[in-house]
Amino acid sequence: MTLLSCNDLSLGYDGRRLIENLSFQVNPGDYLYIIGENGSGKSTLIKTILTLISPISGEIRLGAGLSVKDIGYLPQKNDIQKDFPATVQEIVLSGCLNKRGIRPFYNKEEKQKAGNTMEKMSIRQLAKKSFLELSGGQQQRVLLSRALCAADKLLVLDEPVTGLDPRVTAEMYELIKSLNKDGLTIIMISHDIDAALKYASHILHIGENSYFFGTKEEYLHNPNAHAFCRFGKDAII
Repeated sequence: MTLLSCNDLSLGYDGRRLIENLSFQVNPGDYLYIIGENGSGKSTLIKTILTLISPISGEIRLGAGLSVKDIGYLPQKNDIQKDFPATVQEIVLSGCLNKRGIRPFYNKEEKQKAGNTMEKMSIRQLAKKSFLELSGGQQQRVLLSRALCAADKLLVLDEPVTGLDPRVTAEMYELIKSLNKDGLTIIMISHDIDAALKYASHILHIGENSYFFGTKEEYLHNPNAHAFCRFGKDAII
């Protein structure tokens, strides 16, 4: 069953259209990379999926029991508050806010989920530390843990490795790969074409006047991809 489908979607803001007539779908277990030039509308697409902004036209449908509140979201670094006056545990737990609703306190299940995600991200030992004391890589693991607290079926990541050094970047990619291998569906915006060709099951390439959506293998054989990607159709992954 399809988890998410976008049909004839047109997007933009302030009267400016960025994307026209975009259609694609995401199925359970997919690992979709969204790539394209700066300003092509990638982040606008994600914010539309999350209902943070409305489409100009077209529709987005959620299936397989998915609701917006069940989507985990890690925004770009420049959209994230960098001076959280809180501990790691408090920040991770805040990922359960939508599920908590009007209840004044987190319940046992939510606290357990936060603990499990910290364990999975190898930051359990940092639970009582201030977010401000952490390295950039540790902070990103904390924010990913927070997103995982909300993510029952789908995790959306917007440039999650920006500003990280190569070693931490590689670690983050492997963490995300393991989450997908465990059954979590991933949508990631990235400029890293090498990572896309290594990890993605599907690629959505948004161009200036057109777009491509298909499997990684189909993308490598698509002539429109070659201007953006240095690999030819005979590339070996």
